[in-house]
Amino acid sequence: MHSICVFCGSNTGAGGAYIEAARRLARAIAGRRLRLVYGGGSIGLMGVLGEAALTAGGHVIGVTPRRLLEKEVVHRGLTELHVVETMQERKALMAELSDGFISLPGGLGTLDELTEMLTWNQLGLHRKPSALLDVDGYFDSLAAFLDHAVAQRFITPQHRALLIVERDPEAVLDRLASAQLPEVSKWMDRKPV
Repeated sequence: MHSICVFCGSNTGAGGAYIEAARRLARAIAGRRLRLVYGGGSIGLMGVLGEAALTAGGHVIGVTPRRLLEKEVVHRGLTELHVVETMQERKALMAELSDGFISLPGGLGTLDELTEMLTWNQLGLHRKPSALLDVDGYFDSLAAFLDHAVAQRFITPQHRALLIVERDPEAVLDRLASAQLPEVSKWMDRKPV
């Protein structure tokens, strides 16, 4: 692995645990001499993440839609900044620049990015691992939903296992580096209804 993409909130969330987790992850990525790819924001957990990685001597690549650049919520001191036109282009470029994905706590944008990368894996559009850095059980309900989707036969157990969950930044990076991705069909029932 050479580059890790991190999805996270443009808000910092309630309490300092999310901020500290973003800092620890940024330092761990920089400490392993991996490039950090993220949304390029200067606010929220994105801002914390980018600044902490830069402070730790990391190579930090931001990818932002022009609209956010114009709103001045983009970090201006990054190693590289790529400006695209749409959110779809942003996700595609972030995926292209990255060897794996980690999601920190965030809102709808983070959930969208996480699930799109998992879906691309499920459909065979890429073979890159995805993980959650679970802070104080933030993702427990999401994990329970995915387990329920498996029980209801909407997701295969192998595709559910595509999502790595760890609570420690070093452990999540180790798991991404050693991930073995299954080649399993998305479809459980190939017969017409």
